[in-house]
Amino acid sequence: MSASVPHPGAQAAGGPSRLNIGQVLDMLRPEFPGITIPKIRFLEDKGLIKPDRTPAGYRKFSDGDVERLRYVLLMQRDHYLPLKVIGEHLDAIDRGLEPPPIEGVRPTVPKVALAADGFPGAETFRRTSDLRLARRELLKVAEVDAEFLDQLEQFGLIRPRAGTGHYDSEDLLIAATARELAEFGIEPRHLRAFRAAADREVGLVEQVVAPVRRSRDAAAEARAADVAAQIAALTVRLHATLVKASLPDR
Repeated sequence: MSASVPHPGAQAAGGPSRLNIGQVLDMLRPEFPGITIPKIRFLEDKGLIKPDRTPAGYRKFSDGDVERLRYVLLMQRDHYLPLKVIGEHLDAIDRGLEPPPIEGVRPTVPKVALAADGFPGAETFRRTSDLRLARRELLKVAEVDAEFLDQLEQFGLIRPRAGTGHYDSEDLLIAATARELAEFGIEPRHLRAFRAAADREVGLVEQVVAPVRRSRDAAAEARAADVAAQIAALTVRLHATLVKASLPDR
């Protein structure tokens, strides 16, 4: 194992400590900003971490539990390993073995081009991708199972390309995002409204772009694509801001 990867079975010097879930979150958040309490609970449900419980049912994490959790998060973030493989690594470590060598980094979810305000910028909507994934590849990279992907397709969230059955970068990002939402109990069937809202926004964009596209000059198509990208970025920013403004005060 690389020296940069903590051994998840080791206890820190100075004796075992017992931390609550909020303290663990505070420890890990500087290194893993996306970590949440539901994420920790999800990893526990998958059997990857096994904190002790008080008589009242509260979780208490040892130093070894924290290192084990850090290992899981590192393997996900830096090596894109699915949870099943990470579980096999941990099982090997628990039995006193070294985990298998980590293979080279494989393709992962495309990055979104962000504007200065942190929302997706027009560049995200201008960008095209030649990524083509077979079904088995999408399942592996997005870390979802076949049943979950079937549900995403059933509710119109993912649409494989006609004729080839391949999936593209948007399908990959949708599947990965839906998986993260599922960790909070939000299932694909709950996401149908997002599909309907997206279709309505696309219709609005097309109303504005259609006259530009019908222009006779040679640059009309490029100009229409640029206008569509800018409007799409603005509608996403507006939607995100409306949601943020409507959330209850914390």
